[in-house]
Amino acid sequence: MNDSVRTWPALDIHPVSELLQAALVDYDASAVDERSADDWRVFFTSPSERDRAAAALRVEFPDATIEPIDVPDENWAARSQASLRAVRVGNIVIAPPWDLPAGPQNRTRPTEATRPTDDLAIIIQPSMGFGTGHHATTRLCIDALQRLNIGGRTVLDVGTGSGVLAIAASLLGASRSVGIDDDADAITAARESLELNAQAEATLLVADLRATDVGSADIVIANLTGGLLISAARALQDLVARGGSLVLSGLMAVEETDVLAAFPTWTLEHRSEEDEWLCVVISPPPLPISPTAS
Repeated sequence: MNDSVRTWPALDIHPVSELLQAALVDYDASAVDERSADDWRVFFTSPSERDRAAAALRVEFPDATIEPIDVPDENWAARSQASLRAVRVGNIVIAPPWDLPAGPQNRTRPTEATRPTDDLAIIIQPSMGFGTGHHATTRLCIDALQRLNIGGRTVLDVGTGSGVLAIAASLLGASRSVGIDDDADAITAARESLELNAQAEATLLVADLRATDVGSADIVIANLTGGLLISAARALQDLVARGGSLVLSGLMAVEETDVLAAFPTWTLEHRSEEDEWLCVVISPPPLPISPTAS
């Protein structure tokens, strides 16, 4: 008889600053148990990844207490996910399957000539590794999408994760919505999300934004990290069709200047902030006017 108990590699971290939260994105964290606002237990995909994160974070954040721990599997993930409830962002309600709102019903998708006037519901099944739509940056992106004229336009969601933004774009009337991610598990999760939202139409692909041939889109969404937005700035610019918009999020307020500097000729159209997280919408420079022959 095997009496061994499965364990999850984790770090107990205190205090959790906004900068430390942003730094965690660079590691393969599978879930977070927020025991209080500044006291987190962060779970990782493997002990080696947990140990790599611990070593680096201790150097970067010497004042934080960072303790490795192996947590016995007591179905903690299911219990913590069961407490998630629907959240509203403008006319969109994002909900787990067990907390579906009574009001929103996606009877028809908006067209180029119409915008949604009723609430839209997006159903997302929480999982160990991918977003539920409850993070500030996801809410900021969904708010930004509702401010743009989505109807009849093409949308590309870079780093789609759970697929919530690609699904939102489709329900808001995009003529084509594509989500890409370089993590095959993320695309699997996104496809599961898409199956829960029958009215949404999206193409979900495993692809790296720096090497994708997915083509340009009128609206490109990149909810990544500040550092990745900077390093991938050229690739992101190339994905935006002329006259289009680029929605950037995943950056923090302290990173705003550096991120925008990576897009020096682009125009800031909109800026929103929540809990030190930012979302900006920028547009490419206009084509130069060709001189006419006299």
